[in-house]
Amino acid sequence: MTEPETSTVAALWYRAGKAAYPYLPGWRAMTPALADQVFRQHIAANDALFVIEHAGSIVGYLALQHSYIDRLYVDPHHQGRGYGSALLAHARRLSPQGLELHTHQQNAAARAFYERRGFVAVRLGISPAPESAPDVEYHWRP
Repeated sequence: MTEPETSTVAALWYRAGKAAYPYLPGWRAMTPALADQVFRQHIAANDALFVIEHAGSIVGYLALQHSYIDRLYVDPHHQGRGYGSALLAHARRLSPQGLELHTHQQNAAARAFYERRGFVAVRLGISPAPESAPDVEYHWRP
């Protein structure tokens, strides 16, 4: 991801998060402006970011911290077309020894996505504040 793409990717994160997390109060209260601010201060500032494009538009992104997938989002209008799988394949190339991630226990779509691609649930827990929601830790090992 390049710096000029930051607002586009933050807007994608906002759309995808609103669609995926209706059960999280923080996402119900999220605004596009707040999403842009949070994305810049907490995600873009701390993660290696990679985007995937289709027809000149960004349709998904991967936020990686070494072998930890901090975020993997595909725009809701482009899901189910292989973009998430392509981002995941990129993460595997960058971290061939294995990958880790967390997702919410209620996020059935994400859980099914990762499980179909060889990730194994290793621990149930609670996500950090402000969400403090039940989560699940996944690992993939070659």
